[in-house]
Amino acid sequence: QLQLVESGGGLVHSGGSLRLSCAVSGVTPGYHAIGWFRQAPGKEREGVSCIDHRDGTTNYRGFVRGRSTASTDTAKRTDYLQMINLDPEDAGVYYCEAGPECRGWEIAGQAYWGQGTQVPVSS
Repeated sequence: QLQLVESGGGLVHSGGSLRLSCAVSGVTPGYHAIGWFRQAPGKEREGVSCIDHRDGTTNYRGFVRGRSTASTDTAKRTDYLQMINLDPEDAGVYYCEAGPECRGWEIAGQAYWGQGTQVPVSS
């Protein structure tokens, strides 16, 4: 089984940037991808990005494309999501999830996810 712990959230001013971390422990054979999704109060969860560790392929949803970078530090077993130029629409709880593979910017298959990290964005 996998355990994921997100960190790096906190208040960001509009136009600011952040870097979220996702520390992974445990092992589940066949799990090669880390995705990020977010959820704002009263809204559906939104997939943000997905990275496939087998080849480093990364996909981003349209509203973050060009201002987000997903990356992996294999030695630390930690994934990161860096975002710039945030606006209030980016506010929410950000979660990372681990799964077998990416389907676009989302995880495909049964996934594990962490407890989330809150990102408020002030206007």
